[in-house]
Amino acid sequence: MDKVAIIESLKRHFALDPKNAKILVVGLGITGISVARFLHSLGFVFAMIDSRDKPPLNDEFFQQTPDIPVFTGGFDEAAFKVATHLIVSPGVSLHEQSIVKAMANGAKIVSDIDLLACSVNVPIVAITGSNGKSTVTTMLGEMAKASGKQVGVGGNLGTPALDLLAPNTELYVLELSSFQLERTSVLNAAAATVLNVSADHLDRHADIVEYAGEKQRVYHGDGVIVINADDALVNAMREVARKVLSFSIKGEADFYLAYQGETEYLMYQQSLLMPLADLPLEGRHNAANALAALALGVAVGLDIPAMCSALKTFKGLDHRMQKVADVNGVTWVNDSKATNIGACVAALEGYDDKVILIAGGDAKGADMTELTPVVKEKAKGVVLMGKDANLIEQALAGCVPVHRADNMVQAVQIAASLASGGDSVLLSPACASLDQYKNYQDRGNQFAQAVLALVA
Repeated sequence: MDKVAIIESLKRHFALDPKNAKILVVGLGITGISVARFLHSLGFVFAMIDSRDKPPLNDEFFQQTPDIPVFTGGFDEAAFKVATHLIVSPGVSLHEQSIVKAMANGAKIVSDIDLLACSVNVPIVAITGSNGKSTVTTMLGEMAKASGKQVGVGGNLGTPALDLLAPNTELYVLELSSFQLERTSVLNAAAATVLNVSADHLDRHADIVEYAGEKQRVYHGDGVIVINADDALVNAMREVARKVLSFSIKGEADFYLAYQGETEYLMYQQSLLMPLADLPLEGRHNAANALAALALGVAVGLDIPAMCSALKTFKGLDHRMQKVADVNGVTWVNDSKATNIGACVAALEGYDDKVILIAGGDAKGADMTELTPVVKEKAKGVVLMGKDANLIEQALAGCVPVHRADNMVQAVQIAASLASGGDSVLLSPACASLDQYKNYQDRGNQFAQAVLALVA
């Protein structure tokens, strides 16, 4: 779409007129900056605001556009009072008083995802869920490339959505968080999925029902709904009038697992797609991820043999069930991206033998007793660290031996003393990382460094 068509679309959907709109971009992270670039390219006048004293303003964009008003060090009421439209970054809660007041005064909330949806006339695939969305998004991106498509892959993962805009792109594959979805209204994805719902971000959502409701917004529109038949909350999101494709690793669905003789296959209805053993990823939860990606690909017409070929060479993501090393017969696995209970449960359920689990951090208000059954079944011992270690130890209630560590080096040393040949040690924290680390990547890197120090 050219600039004129994009502006007409923005006017139609949001009354976003370059002449009359007073736009305030809230948050100066990577999403906010991508929004600023987009608005500036279309000739919109806007201001930006951030509650931090020193947000990352060293971006080249700001050096080239010194005329854009930027407010920092708090949310200035005057800036919100005059705004007709707020474009609020996912990291900023919509419950902030300044935002609530502005909305009460008639300001419209628009997301960067809305802006993208108004700017393209090619299919968008939208992927959300508590766990696995980065893996499925990346898988589907690789499948699209293997099918010969020009594809833009990003959103909550990697590149901000608006930075993906390019004239030759034939398909957009977006990972979306609940925070992105709660402020998005015109997405209408050609195919969409909620992979699963488990307790997460309950520090920003009132309860799991509200959280699931925000996830369900990904299905708004008339595209194909891809449903996880194994997840009761997701299965309840089916819509009778819509085309639905289902996936399951526990029973029959449109995409499922089945044995032919001694070999277990990924299936599409009655067709054998590929042996499960050809999928080069740890854990049965990754079979579910592969089936979800296949369903989304079929929904937007990707070539099935090409998709299977992409799956056979897919290496997985950093910090997601990533093997770090074998040390004296012990396998060390980095699953630092498991920042919630559901991700940790999925990782543990992927093992046949009991493992030593390293967990802990910021539980984000989740009920850690949900970990207890799977830890009892799948862990021979647990090493806990971080802000909510006490909370997790109380939840486990003595079902397995628990050890405490002050830092990652100590946690790895304790796990090494507990492990013997043939064991696996799994870092799958079930918690956010920000109590002790910059992010989950930093946590995973420090785990890997501590493990490699054992080798040295």
